[in-house]
Amino acid sequence: MINADPQELAKFGELAHRWWDPESEFKPLHQINPLRLAWIDGLCPLAGLTVLDVGCGGGILTDSMARKGANALGIDLSTKPLKVAQLHAMEAGTANVDYREIAVEALAAERPASFDAVTCMEMLEHVPDPASVVRACAELVKPGGWVFFSTLNRNLKSFLFAIVGAEYVLKMLPAGTHEYARFLKPAELAAFAREAGLELHSAKGLGYNPLTQRYSLNSDTDVNYMIACRRPA
Repeated sequence: MINADPQELAKFGELAHRWWDPESEFKPLHQINPLRLAWIDGLCPLAGLTVLDVGCGGGILTDSMARKGANALGIDLSTKPLKVAQLHAMEAGTANVDYREIAVEALAAERPASFDAVTCMEMLEHVPDPASVVRACAELVKPGGWVFFSTLNRNLKSFLFAIVGAEYVLKMLPAGTHEYARFLKPAELAAFAREAGLELHSAKGLGYNPLTQRYSLNSDTDVNYMIACRRPA
């Protein structure tokens, strides 16, 4: 059994051609990417590292890590976004980036302890078994390496902000982008990480100001949040 939801893959596949349009449904990803890239690169300088981006979609983060000097591999199970990512890399002339259609669990069996850093951003809330993804990410990173996750908290505030606000009021995302029941509390994600043998390093919240239409990193993990982990050396 592949740890993926066919409806989720189809949903993002249908939007694939708009992935690199900064004014499309993917505008929030384009806006937050510089923030999360800077946070990752600040903790784990990417230049010269071998990095893996799990659930890469159209490759926004993967491409930007390669442009920071990393040797980047992006993986996903949705065919159309991967083709968009490959086409963008060709058109933009991005060096040191590659993409594969493979499940993270399958890649973990094929290439354990192969990457200096693994990122899995905005993906855990879209899969049936997020703990399996966390375990695979832990297996893929080298001892001493970094693993970064981002997802959505599960509480009333996140429901109001991330679903009601973002999808129905501000229409920043297509209605139905997220399923509240799949959101993960930070304590749940931290437990998955510890069970996978990772050590938690730090966490960051991601806030949005609807007046300025700008995102910022902060310490509030009530809605969108990221965590950094390390595999013990």
